[in-house]
Amino acid sequence: MSEPSSPTAQVVRRAPKALLHDHLDGGLRPATMVELAEASGYDGLPTTDPAALGEWFRDAADSGSLVRYLETFSHTVAVMQTEDQLRRVARECALDLAADGVVYAESRFAPEQHLEGGLELEAVVEAVLAGFREGEDEAAAAGTPIRMRGLLIAMRHAARSREIAELAVAYRDRGVGGFDIAGAEAGFPPTRHLDAFEYLRRENAHFTIHAGEAFGLPSIWEAIQWCGAARLGHGVRIVDDIEVGARGGAVLGRLAAFVRDRRIPLEMCPSSNVQTGAADSVATHPITLLKDLRFRVTVNTDNRLMSGTSMSREMGLLVDEAGWDLEDLRWVTINAMKSAFLPFDERLELIEHVVKPGYAALGSVR
Repeated sequence: MSEPSSPTAQVVRRAPKALLHDHLDGGLRPATMVELAEASGYDGLPTTDPAALGEWFRDAADSGSLVRYLETFSHTVAVMQTEDQLRRVARECALDLAADGVVYAESRFAPEQHLEGGLELEAVVEAVLAGFREGEDEAAAAGTPIRMRGLLIAMRHAARSREIAELAVAYRDRGVGGFDIAGAEAGFPPTRHLDAFEYLRRENAHFTIHAGEAFGLPSIWEAIQWCGAARLGHGVRIVDDIEVGARGGAVLGRLAAFVRDRRIPLEMCPSSNVQTGAADSVATHPITLLKDLRFRVTVNTDNRLMSGTSMSREMGLLVDEAGWDLEDLRWVTINAMKSAFLPFDERLELIEHVVKPGYAALGSVR
């Protein structure tokens, strides 16, 4: 049997994609930022030239530090403080993802960071969800349908996680898929928010936790065993619990084995991890080892603006630099759909009637 050939960039772009880890405030169009800043009087942008602004974000995020990477969000959040601004950003998010072949996406945002213009938490959520619906409608009309869900983030250094968790539950039948905590990991363990996680479990609600990105195995262990995370945001440091032998065999530690045995999804973001120093390169990113060991890995963008990326680019890099083929892309896409914070029958509908036929049309043989 011949080895499968590498898919071309055109094939990768046409492939149906599922995205679980994408930050709304990390995916703004540079031109939109310039327009919103001018209209609102925000004069903090480093440049008002859209092309140069996009380049500035990528350069600033290439520091190798998660803390420095997170500082770039002060500019995007500054132009997301009114209902109109939030609705526009959310609408454009849906349209940009749909144009890239994404058929299902969960976009996460922190309502508490969008209150400087006087909005209440509920108004923030409703504006974003309205933007998603507008984007869905326009994408469908353009022949690139997409299903959008929102995830509500509580900032791990703040003290509003229970309040945001209650908001996620209140809107779970109106377009919110679940809850997350995000921000700098060091010094802010997930166990600081146990009250929120216990509440969510009592309410049968979904949640993921950023863990194992800048911090190591203790962050992952706490997220799973103390907090009960259904998925891990990044989780790249799980590789620290895997010993690879000289001949290629791997021995899993107790935590890594638990994550694999329980099929806990890993929301992996290769380009972002390289930027923040969590991985040396896409070629050597642990996602390929974890894929080969059959962890439930998924491919994600994290922050499209800061990484200058898209789902097609992330998948293309894995093809070009890590030797992935079309079957690998199909597998991680189905992994993502299986792991989505969406009712089972709706996940199955997308897998059987969108993802599998889409890959079959591109030459997938599974």
